[in-house]
Order: sequence, then structure tokens, then C-alpha cells
Amino acid sequence: FRSYCLIHFYKRQTSSNDRMAPVELYGMNLSAPCRIVAMTAEVLKVDYEFKVTNIMAGENMTPEFLAINPQHNIPALKDGDFCLNESRAIAAYLVNKYGKDSTLYPAEPEARARVDQRMYFDMGAFYKAFGDCVYPAMGFSAAVTGEKEVAKFKEVLGWAEEYVKDGKFAAGGDSLTLADLCLLATYSTIKATGFMDLSTYKNMEAWEAKVIALVPNYEKANGEGAATFGAFYKSKVAS
Repeated sequence: FRSYCLIHFYKRQTSSNDRMAPVELYGMNLSAPCRIVAMTAEVLKVDYEFKVTNIMAGENMTPEFLAINPQHNIPALKDGDFCLNESRAIAAYLVNKYGKDSTLYPAEPEARARVDQRMYFDMGAFYKAFGDCVYPAMGFSAAVTGEKEVAKFKEVLGWAEEYVKDGKFAAGGDSLTLADLCLLATYSTIKATGFMDLSTYKNMEAWEAKVIALVPNYEKANGEGAATFGAFYKSKVAS
């Protein structure tokens, strides 16, 4: 019996002490998608190393980075020998591997579908409408921001406001999910630019404060990067 206990104690210690090296997250903190992944890792308490990859300086085109992500976009993740890009796929992978029982990405089909829908909404509608408004001024797009783009952005903000009404989280439930982290990365970036007065979006303002309080090391994972993006935008508008 003593030998049996020692063997199992050794196995437990080995699995704990021989934990793989930190996952490697490649990106820039001004990137909202990169911050989605960082916040997910923080909430899950997954050890990660943020490796700054300045795409504006071409650091995403080096042979070393292309070996990790041939599509040369950010964020990219390296977990041992496993490599992955696309922020929402990475976030879901982290929950599936390191937080199997986490409510961040619920297993129940309808609940997960709502989380997925909100994440796709964030990517295809929320952040896109925002980008259509601010990217031209930042030199990221040759398009011109006009009344049409601003009106669309306001419409999308209204949809987001409806998602979090009655004190609910973004996917309509009472628990933090990946949907909240995705939308928070976008909303905090919008706020940092000062592009639009958000004070009238009472539901979003209350939701933002609630979610921020649930993200460990929030400033490191998201706040600082949002502020960096905001400062960059303001410098371009002022110049």
C-alpha cells in the first residue's frame, strides 16, 4: 500500500512539476484580437509568454515567424509543437485544453452557439464597423469615412447595447464567456480612441466595468494595449 501511494504521489508531482513551458503568444498589444487571447489566458490562469511581433516592422515575415504561422498575421500561438492563428480559434483552444470545465466556452450546444454568434458578431460586425470608421485616418485603409460608415457603426453599437441589457453578460447568461472577452477588447479600444461618445450606451458601460473586474491583470492583458491603440489613432488624427 505504501509503494502504491508513493507511485501515485510521484505521478501527481511529475504531472504538476513537468508542466509544459508557457504557451507563446505572438502579437502586439495594440491589436484587439491579440488582447482577446491574452485575457483568455489570464482568466484561465494559463502561463503564457507574450512575444512582441511588430507587423509594421515586418517581424511577421521572418522565416522564424512564418514557420509558426505561414499566413503571417497576428495573433499566433505556439503551444509545444502545436501552432495556431486566428484569435477566437486560439481562445477556444485554450479553454478546451486548459479549462475543460470552464464556463468561458460552455459545452451545452445552444449556449455555445450563442457564444460563437457573439464572437462572429464581434469580428464581422462590431470591430469591422469600428475599423471602417477609424482605419482610414490611421492609414490602414484607402477608404474615406463618411456618414454611411458612422451610421452603420451606431447601428452596430445599438445591437451590442441590446445584448448586454438587464445586467446580462454578452451571450445572454449570468457567466463570463469568451463572447465578453472578444467584445471587451473591441469596446475598450473604441473608448480609448474617443471616436464616439459612449456615455449614452448605459448597458455597455455597466457591462464593461463588470467584465473588467473579472479579468486578472486586466491592464497588462488589455487596458494598456487599448490605450496604445487610442493614442496611435489620436496622433494620426491630430497630424
